[in-house]
Amino acid sequence: MADDGRKIIARNRRARHEYDVLDTVEAGIALLGPEVKSLRAGRANMGDAYAYVRRGECYLAKLHISPYEPATRDNPTNPQRERKLLMHRHEITKLASRIAERGLTLVPLSLYFRDGRAKVELALVRGKRLRDKREDIKRRDADRDADRAMRDRGGRSRR
Repeated sequence: MADDGRKIIARNRRARHEYDVLDTVEAGIALLGPEVKSLRAGRANMGDAYAYVRRGECYLAKLHISPYEPATRDNPTNPQRERKLLMHRHEITKLASRIAERGLTLVPLSLYFRDGRAKVELALVRGKRLRDKREDIKRRDADRDADRAMRDRGGRSRR
């Protein structure tokens, strides 16, 4: 549980590796009852999920929410159906204009409950090139080595 009342359900770890995150926004998700039960059990996968704007409304596609077993007999649903995102009109038009003019994409970063409501953190992203990914890996390795060297050096001087 995070400080701001979030209960994380799923994270898209690959998104930060594959894309440069330019901006983030929070949106609610329109779900069916069994989907909420399944999310509370932590049964979601954000693998290839993405969001898009169509006719002034925002949708989340390819988010896999596993069916809730006790309810599948009465209410069979497609686990990867498109789900409507709940956002203010001005937020949607702002995102739509940025996507259209700059060739950016909307990708979900995390799925969580805040105050009992399912929310998704969307990121406006630009795809990274291979060399950018390599630079990030090199930078991360260098930082890790520097931290390790400082920790080792600090430990020896105390003895």
